Amino acid sequence: MEGGEVAQPRVSDTGRWSRPGLAVLIYGFRPFFLLGALTAALAVPVWIAMLEYGFEPAGPFSAVRWHAHEMIFGYLAAIMAGFALTAVPNWTGRLPLSGLPLAGLAGLWVMGRIATAFVASPVWALGLDGAFLVVLAAAIWREVIIGANRRNLPIALMFTLMAIANLAFHADEAWPIPGGGGHGQRLALGVAASLMALIGGRIVPSFTRNWMARMSLAPLPAAFGAFDKVALVATVAAMAGWIVMPEHRASGVALLVAAGLSLARLWRWHGPSTWREPIVAILHLGFLWLALSLGLMGLAILRPDAVPDTAALHALTAGAIGTMTLAVMTRASLGHTGRAIVAGPATLAIYALVTAGALVRVGAPFLDVDDHAAIGFGGLVWSAAFGLFVLAYGPLLLRPGEGRL
Repeated sequence: MEGGEVAQPRVSDTGRWSRPGLAVLIYGFRPFFLLGALTAALAVPVWIAMLEYGFEPAGPFSAVRWHAHEMIFGYLAAIMAGFALTAVPNWTGRLPLSGLPLAGLAGLWVMGRIATAFVASPVWALGLDGAFLVVLAAAIWREVIIGANRRNLPIALMFTLMAIANLAFHADEAWPIPGGGGHGQRLALGVAASLMALIGGRIVPSFTRNWMARMSLAPLPAAFGAFDKVALVATVAAMAGWIVMPEHRASGVALLVAAGLSLARLWRWHGPSTWREPIVAILHLGFLWLALSLGLMGLAILRPDAVPDTAALHALTAGAIGTMTLAVMTRASLGHTGRAIVAGPATLAIYALVTAGALVRVGAPFLDVDDHAAIGFGGLVWSAAFGLFVLAYGPLLLRPGEGRL
């Protein structure tokens, strides 16, 4: 992804795996975008039912912990895998993972979902669920190193940290430490925020610049430079502080600084000019959610009486992660299956649903409403965005077709 653009796919959808029922194994985004979207669409309603009726999953986690784990290491990990397995071949010039190896990797992901839902032993669940991210990280390291693509070594490192975070999440259940815990979840969210700051910092201005140039609009977004590097370092440092010292005032200040720098980056990309093209504008909205979430997380530390930490956390998860993943999923699915990269009615509805769901979930603690009802309503609206993605984009991902993003 040099400069933010993903190049022409290096394998054709007319080859060995393009037969009906096998097209889903051509490129990593096909199975993993579908699997991730299905998880987001189904796991949230299941979680709401757990809250409503008071039942617990059969696996190693409590209902609350299962919800957190599956949204991070189920849904988000699948989308990250789909993105990486599609982008890495274009970074390295090597063939993508496809066919039986891709099916095997997807099988490891499915095994993990079964383990966290039904395997009561924390140790067995750790082994069965932990395998997916470990193998995925190893595959990315292999491709980046063999492809001599040093520029993207940080991406391989991020996936390694994600694998470690999952193992740490499970370890909290298998070998709990009195007064400890939570590091795995925070590490994973820190990785997600850092990846959005890094990858979003490439693709948002790049896609915006391309669209504005076609529309003969000016001024164009600022090119990546020293300011972006400072903002990126500040974001990574702030998240590192939050991972290690989640309640320390220094972490809160660092998060507020990172939020301000992220807003400045966004302003330099001229997002208001993109309102006529929603599939570009949604990228700006996703990055705006990232900046807002950093600010709310900082305020939740410095002013916990005014900003609940649950609101800040869901600004990052439901807001930034939810919006940015759908922005990338819709764009990549259209481009890599040969469709025009424009937002049709279904895509617009997806964007509206994820935005509305995130706003309700984040805003509920600040409003005079039934918090329990707001959580349920916001969650259902948010998950409906992913259900609609499955219905609208599933046929594209299951059929042969090629194009470029």
